[in-house]
Amino acid sequence: MLLNVASHLDAVERSVVYIDRDGKAASEVILSRSYATTVKDLWDALTNGDRIPRWFLPITGELELGGQFQFEGNAGGTITACERLSYLEVTWEFGGHVSWVEARVSDDDANRARLTLVHTAHLSEQWDEYGAGATGVGWEMGLLGLVLHIDHPEEPRQDAATFHTTPHGKALLTGSSEAWGEASVRGGTDAQAARAAARRTTGFYTGEVVDEG
Repeated sequence: MLLNVASHLDAVERSVVYIDRDGKAASEVILSRSYATTVKDLWDALTNGDRIPRWFLPITGELELGGQFQFEGNAGGTITACERLSYLEVTWEFGGHVSWVEARVSDDDANRARLTLVHTAHLSEQWDEYGAGATGVGWEMGLLGLVLHIDHPEEPRQDAATFHTTPHGKALLTGSSEAWGEASVRGGTDAQAARAAARRTTGFYTGEVVDEG
């Protein structure tokens, strides 16, 4: 499937906020996207164990309040809050680190539904190196997978192993990295540091050596 790179990049709203969590400096990476479906269907796509692998990753565990889950080859965690059709909160545990993810589903204009996702993490060396793109780009590609699943449910999902090698894949990953760098600047990050981190993020996701400037 050919992707309209510009339209997908423009469809995502991005912001970065610095906060204090549990007495430590932290960041919130926030992204939001509208979907051509109902709140009920969007919620089902986010929480139904049979549908999640069709746009994200295979998942195991108990998908209920207090249950634990594990994404294949990625993070696991615990479902710490759930308000059906509107709000989900989980811990996000990977590589010995714990962060937190919130997902909100709401009505949007013109019979659409909106997903707003917030990933909160304590500041770390990873943040210094990659900035907001460390999590923002990955989630943005997840939201892309979700929109393709909703709009084209019968088509196979993009091959994650080769996506970064395709022209549209490289363009999306590069554009997303740059956009997260600018969102970070708007959130108060030093501009030179944010843009250098964005270039490193581009290199990480595309596998190409990027001039850090």
